[in-house]
Amino acid sequence: MENRPVIGITMGDPAGIGAEVTVKALSNKDYYRKAAPLVLGDAERIQQSLKFVATPLKVREIGDVSEAKFEYGTIDVLRQQIPGIREVAYGQLSAVAGTAAVAYVLKAIELAQGHKIDAVCTAPLNKEAIHLAGYKQYSGHTEIFADKTNTKDYAMMLVVNGLHVIHVSTHCSLRQACDRATQARVQTVIGLARDVVWDYGLANPLIAVAGLNPHSGENGAFGTEEIEHIIPAIEAAQAEGVRIVGPVPPDSLFVRALKGEYQVLIVMYHDQGHIPVKVIGFDKGVNTSIGMPVIRTSVDHGTAFEIAGKGIASSVSMEAALDLAIELALKRQQRQRL
Repeated sequence: MENRPVIGITMGDPAGIGAEVTVKALSNKDYYRKAAPLVLGDAERIQQSLKFVATPLKVREIGDVSEAKFEYGTIDVLRQQIPGIREVAYGQLSAVAGTAAVAYVLKAIELAQGHKIDAVCTAPLNKEAIHLAGYKQYSGHTEIFADKTNTKDYAMMLVVNGLHVIHVSTHCSLRQACDRATQARVQTVIGLARDVVWDYGLANPLIAVAGLNPHSGENGAFGTEEIEHIIPAIEAAQAEGVRIVGPVPPDSLFVRALKGEYQVLIVMYHDQGHIPVKVIGFDKGVNTSIGMPVIRTSVDHGTAFEIAGKGIASSVSMEAALDLAIELALKRQQRQRL
């Protein structure tokens, strides 16, 4: 039991479904058998969500990680002092909620860097709310983690049904995404993908890179980004011994991956990866940040303000995110013992 990794779970935006999906996930005693869960959020909002689970649970507010008991039946919630948090209504956009959501994440990063927790699993925050709170420099969790860990080279990865989908760009306009598909950036992401093959212990080391344009540009007929940037990046990686193919036409990339040709896919922009992943498993996907010293996994959905506080949110994605956080934390522990 003493070898259980400590997983910090950030509650996300208090006006969303974060507290609900967290409580629903932690009603499964397996998470206390495999890990030591610690919630960073508002104890009262977690308490309100207990009515949505059939299993009797209690909330225990603590002031320090050392006070946590990590026992099934009692959810340890690390105390966070956020003025006005108790007045936040479900489903309502607010600066207070944005402030709270970021505060939970910042505390989790601090604990991870201090080796008091082994991984972070994040419930959704609302980008507009964190901007209202003054954090306009961040477009999401990934950017917060990168900033606070001083990480230059990083990427977002979605995991679903054995596929690992890494993005060259994420939260930017489509026009900006085209500009960001440079040889340097693609080469950086290829390096991160190579690490994923190793870190995740994947059986299939072949990496597939998507084209940016229809038919991967078709030799320049539909765009030259492949010729000028993507192909040179792939060839440079091949020269270093990386097992990699591409650019694969985007409209066949996921079909071929589902047939078993690839486990790691590099896509050029947000929707090129997110749409297929959500079609494959809308409530089973996990969002994770790669290239950073802190392990971070997340649900692959938003705050769902329209159903917040109603008890009908699914915790499947939160459970998948917890499973991956635990798996990665255990693998890191094993490598550190070698």
